[in-house]
Amino acid sequence: MRFPFQNTYARLSHEFHQPASPEVVTNPELIIYNEKLGHELGIELTSENAREIFSGNQLPEGAEPLAMAYSGHQFGQFNPQLGDGRAILLGELSGKDVQLKGAGRTPFSRRGDGRSALGPVLREYLVSEAMHQFGIPTTRALAAVTTGEKVLREEAEPGGVFTRVAQSHLRIGTVQHFAARKDHESLRQLVFYANTRHFPEAIDALDLLENVMKRQASLIAKWMSVGFIHGVMNTDNMTLSGETIDYGPCAFMDHYDPQKKFSFIDQGGRYAYGNQPGIAQWNLARLAEALCPLIDDDGGKAVAAATEVLQKFPQFFEEAQSKVFFRKLGLTHGDWSLVQGLHDLMEQDRADFTLVYRHLTKGEESFVAQFKNEVAARIWWQHWQDQSPSLALARRTNPIFIPRNHRIAEVIDAAYRGDFTPFHQLHQILTNPFDEQPEHVEYEQAPEPDEVVAHTFCGT
Repeated sequence: MRFPFQNTYARLSHEFHQPASPEVVTNPELIIYNEKLGHELGIELTSENAREIFSGNQLPEGAEPLAMAYSGHQFGQFNPQLGDGRAILLGELSGKDVQLKGAGRTPFSRRGDGRSALGPVLREYLVSEAMHQFGIPTTRALAAVTTGEKVLREEAEPGGVFTRVAQSHLRIGTVQHFAARKDHESLRQLVFYANTRHFPEAIDALDLLENVMKRQASLIAKWMSVGFIHGVMNTDNMTLSGETIDYGPCAFMDHYDPQKKFSFIDQGGRYAYGNQPGIAQWNLARLAEALCPLIDDDGGKAVAAATEVLQKFPQFFEEAQSKVFFRKLGLTHGDWSLVQGLHDLMEQDRADFTLVYRHLTKGEESFVAQFKNEVAARIWWQHWQDQSPSLALARRTNPIFIPRNHRIAEVIDAAYRGDFTPFHQLHQILTNPFDEQPEHVEYEQAPEPDEVVAHTFCGT
């Protein structure tokens, strides 16, 4: 079957990628295919075609499969050789990358098997599509399949392949890859390619830096607005396009806690909820360092110019954060102390982040019921009411349903028993996360103490 691939990345020099073909699996089964997204990409598939293509068993005509080269800082330590160890880019459709994750070994797999367990496939499908419904820039989910084979992690687990779609898979780590090698010719090629693809008005490396910074500032603010914790904000997991990518040990906060983390590998809390803006700026500083050779031949001048851009990040982030959080309060502007006061109340009473914001629209008694300190909650409520908020705006901004961690765990547990009904039900609920769904009211609720998920795992 022929897809209308463009394959512009494959036209870049060989330093950017290595050939990589999906490996055949024994007994693939299609879990889900996003027909609407497929239509947007210009493809129409039967279930049988989708199963074969998105398992990697059938390579669509026109594809030029490859694994992308990149480097990156992982938990603050630079790794010069990463690359797509378990991801294969098939090509571009309608200007967007289509990539298989978990389809077998690539030249960058090192000692890995290039496969994915089923759990991360289901997590990424649900969370990325929910983020899309929230209006947060993200990679998209096109398909998920089971492979009929086991992968060995801590124990043998069912395998899966996830197909994701992105504006591109260019990362901060992609820029670092060529900078670390002092390959300035490839670096120039990359900057031109990234600007052409994402920022057509940009003309040079400094423009790229500022545009990426603006998008990342906006993205992190939107993450914070739904209590999202990425979990692994390494530079190879931060895109130049400003999309959320690589949903590994990600999670959503239940009770509000600025230091909340879930990722089992993030022992020190480097990527905790409240640290995400600072880490984004740190990652952007690494991007600036990598771009300096192209900013100015004079190293001092290059650093000064890049620093001037980076110093704008706090302003861009604060503006983006204010905009999105005031909208959550049904306001277009205001004093940040109103938001901070609400967050302080949540933190003191361990109140649920999503429920508190949504219950703003349900009346004073419903809102106050979310807190232990009733007096303080009523005082805050009255102060908020004095600002004449728009409840309609608050309803459009605060989701009722999020991919709560315990619900994701239930989906994965059921799938490992061969039951995908919970997956499909949660996916359907998250398709309309701002709408009341009385028949699914239990999915609104925070977990009971025995349902709390304390740690999430990459699991790939």
